[in-house]
Amino acid sequence: MSSDLNYLKLLARQYPNVESASAEIANLSAIINLPKGTEHFLADIHGEHEAFDHVIRNASGVVKRKIDDAFGDGLTREEKKELATLVYYPQEKLAMVKASKTEEEQLQWLESRMLYLVILCRQAAYKYSRSKVRKAIPRHFQYIIEEMLHENEESGMKRGYYKGIVASLLEIGRAEAFIVTIADLIRTLVVDHLHIIGDVFDRGPGAHHVMDTLKQHHSVDMQWGNYDALWIGAACGSDVCIADALRISLRYGNLETLQEGYGLNLAPLVRFAIEKYQGDYAPTFQVKAKQSHLREKDLTLLSRMQKAIAIIQFKLEGQLAERRPELGLGHRRLLHLMDLDEGTIEIDGNRYSLLDREFPTIDKEHPYDLTADEQDVLDKLRTSFLHSSSLQRDVRFLIDKGSMYKVFNGNLLYHGCIPMGPEGDFASFQLNGRPRSGKALLDGFDAMVRKAYYSTDQAEKALALDVVWYLWCGSFSPLFGKSRMSTFERYFLEEKETHKEIKNPYYIHREQEATCLRILEEFGLHGEGSHIINGHVPVKVTAGEVPIKAGGKLITIDGGFSKAYQKETGIAGYTLIFNSQGMNLVAHEPFETKEKAIRDDLDMLPTNVFIETGRPQMLVGDTDPGIGLKEDIVMLKQLLQAYRDGVIKERNG
Repeated sequence: MSSDLNYLKLLARQYPNVESASAEIANLSAIINLPKGTEHFLADIHGEHEAFDHVIRNASGVVKRKIDDAFGDGLTREEKKELATLVYYPQEKLAMVKASKTEEEQLQWLESRMLYLVILCRQAAYKYSRSKVRKAIPRHFQYIIEEMLHENEESGMKRGYYKGIVASLLEIGRAEAFIVTIADLIRTLVVDHLHIIGDVFDRGPGAHHVMDTLKQHHSVDMQWGNYDALWIGAACGSDVCIADALRISLRYGNLETLQEGYGLNLAPLVRFAIEKYQGDYAPTFQVKAKQSHLREKDLTLLSRMQKAIAIIQFKLEGQLAERRPELGLGHRRLLHLMDLDEGTIEIDGNRYSLLDREFPTIDKEHPYDLTADEQDVLDKLRTSFLHSSSLQRDVRFLIDKGSMYKVFNGNLLYHGCIPMGPEGDFASFQLNGRPRSGKALLDGFDAMVRKAYYSTDQAEKALALDVVWYLWCGSFSPLFGKSRMSTFERYFLEEKETHKEIKNPYYIHREQEATCLRILEEFGLHGEGSHIINGHVPVKVTAGEVPIKAGGKLITIDGGFSKAYQKETGIAGYTLIFNSQGMNLVAHEPFETKEKAIRDDLDMLPTNVFIETGRPQMLVGDTDPGIGLKEDIVMLKQLLQAYRDGVIKERNG
């Protein structure tokens, strides 16, 4: 029996007769002729959860555009702003209305806003099949919302029926729940699919909140950034990743993610820092981006903790570089180059004075050995990371939804770079005993991340975890893209030339259209409409840099979600919007607070940076999922023929 016939017999279990197969062919044929759903691309969130949440809620300005399309001049500017805020933050806006209006005013307001939201929801749902919209509606309001979406309140025959639904919801006290539900539905419908192109984690105080938002999203994929790789490694038990992740969080006073988000026990490190690091520390260990609730003595303790874990990190880096010479990390073994008596270090033939000479846990003869106390602290920290259920859930989501890159609907998505040599050739790197470059290199790194998470073989997992740390800071890492990460030098040396991190030649060559076309071809993309969507390096708008490169073939969308970068970029992030009409890149204004946005009905609308024109309208059938639907139609037609030929017998429904 042929494999096709076997497949058709399996398909027949789902579509047991001519009628059911015919109905599904008609359904799929209609779907592939609908307009393509809207994709949004965001990158480099860096733990800035309030700004990210607002961008998700206002759909980067799409909600406001839908309001303009639905109401035109029928609502005033202020009414539109209020309606937009109701969609973004329905529960908070309802609470404000209850506090500021009489009971009669509340009922009138609720009635009108329910009707507005139904009209807006129709506008958001027009490009989808009824079946898809139905699946997106929560069950407890499914019948009511379906009825209201598909009936015209202006029709004389149905006006009473329509208003009766609204009146009953007001009477039984369900109007507020209805508003919250339909506002959530609108936000779901305006963005069909979300792409996150790396770096959920970093210095911002709410990476765990960002992950909560992403886990609740109806359709999302992620391309890992180097900060994400670092946290994956830490959650999988890599000592050096744990030390690095903790050091960065302490450097920026970010205890919220560590303690409130993931419940990590820092007490062993606190005790160790108090006991061993009571001496001076370099000013470079002072906490950056100080949180307002932290007292001066808290900041001092965090600085000492930061130094304590940094020394542990440098020892672990040295150990890793020695046991994995194939990774080429020898230049990060610096502790043995220090003269602790003189307070100097010799690097590349040059001698420098150290900013800090207090090293109570470094043995001159064996500088990379952990002390017994350091090992005890590290063991307890590792246990805390491995047993944090919330961290493990988030990292599982990163593994399930994430990858090194993604090819989707004709576009190539990756966070950092495709490592290149000086002449623009794909750089070769020895990974798992094989030289790899281009797509093969990214595939190899992707496989190592998954081995770090899934492997039960101790030796295989240990190697994979070391490679995951390499992805954080290695010179051939597609997620990092620099010659080195000069952490030690930035802490201990005043000379700026020692801090320099040279970008991979990719960042020069990506400006050329020929290079981008070669990269796209490497990943199997040949069409004129294909683009590279890139993050990682903030676009310095204030310095005149533009995000559209290589004649439009590459779009870089790291615009500075992180507040630390906004002085350089002049904006607060980009969203790339890809709908049936083409692409639109928008830049966001800096976000202040959620409370201010709700109180003042602030739209925080983005500014158009780039609009792609001249592209024919894309239908569902032109997308990757649509191609799959077309293949399903072909097989269903074969099943239909098999029924008619008697090769497969029909069954009653």
